[in-house]
Amino acid sequence: MVLATLLFAAMGVCVKFAAALYGTGEIVFYRGLVGAASLALLCRARGIALRTPVPAMHFWRSLSGVTALSLWFYAIGGLPLPTAMTLNYMSSVWMALFLIGGTVIMGGSRIDGRLVATVLVGFIGVAMVLRPTIERDQLWHGLLGLLSGMLSALAYLQVTALGRVGEPEERVVFYFSLGGVIAGALSTPLTSASGGFHGHTLKGAALLLAVGVLATAAQLLMTRAYATGRVLVNASLQYLGIVYAFIFGALLFDDAVPPLAIAGMLLIVGAGLAATLLRNRSAPPRPGEHEHSSVET
Repeated sequence: MVLATLLFAAMGVCVKFAAALYGTGEIVFYRGLVGAASLALLCRARGIALRTPVPAMHFWRSLSGVTALSLWFYAIGGLPLPTAMTLNYMSSVWMALFLIGGTVIMGGSRIDGRLVATVLVGFIGVAMVLRPTIERDQLWHGLLGLLSGMLSALAYLQVTALGRVGEPEERVVFYFSLGGVIAGALSTPLTSASGGFHGHTLKGAALLLAVGVLATAAQLLMTRAYATGRVLVNASLQYLGIVYAFIFGALLFDDAVPPLAIAGMLLIVGAGLAATLLRNRSAPPRPGEHEHSSVET
């Protein structure tokens, strides 16, 4: 998860540059196209069939994930970037709430309150870094940004479920990428200034390729993390992505680094470390965990 968030932040930098040349739908389309093509080749090389015994699970994971991504991009267009990112990173808080609610309804095992606390502390750190604000005329975009975080939480929980039933992460990411291709193709006429796909320059093609490669690698790592790790630990570590993004912004775009943001980053890192320590100390290993991951078996 630590490496996945770093690659996602690097992808965000490439998206920021590519946005000056392409519409949002085009970027989503090419991100998905690179991912689907590379994953199809990887599955073939590893002897992994693309046909899945759980197509419905992949459909709902792809639908929720791609919808969340599209809503987030839409929210970015009408909100200050810090506000949109904060709303999207509320996915970790939604995951904690979903898990607690599910435990109460089903009467299952107890949720570790300390892990929930690390998620909430991490989100406080995100708010300190981003200092979100919203105006009255931005309420609609804010509500859709909030919905994107909720759908992201559902998508991550579905990734966990897919890993538990033994779906390889390559197959999971392939179907998510395929969903991005479809969504990008459908939305490009609505989001492109030209009403369709732009022509390519060497710089533009390189940026789109970088977005696709970084996104695919990050998705594979994130999928394995959610398939083999504890959900709330991953939710806390996911906040590191905002730290990476903030550092990239300071180095590449001369963004200011106020003391409050530094304190927020320390909270984020501390929450991630605390979640990891709690995981190592309190959770007994699952059968076979030391020999094979649930994805590999």
